[in-house]
Amino acid sequence: MPSLNFDVFRIQALTEGFDEVLEREWEPLTLLDMHSHPFSVRALVTRGEMWLTVGDLTRQLRPGDTFELGRDVPHAERYGSQGAAYWVARRHD
Repeated sequence: MPSLNFDVFRIQALTEGFDEVLEREWEPLTLLDMHSHPFSVRALVTRGEMWLTVGDLTRQLRPGDTFELGRDVPHAERYGSQGAAYWVARRHD
């Protein structure tokens, strides 16, 4: 597998049918209460740490960790003391 950088992540995601690929940056200690999005996502954490809650399960995510969410899936996000960043591919079905 080639070294993963944003361009490789973007090309892979677009090839797999995602239609938008972004780099997201979050400020330290940001908290997003339960919400959902009108798109599905696949993301790779690149900096910092975050906690993602879906249903009764909360996952701590650090650089190198990935997560996926389906369209309209309720979730909450919490970002660590250093904030966080991730690459995210979105599919608007």
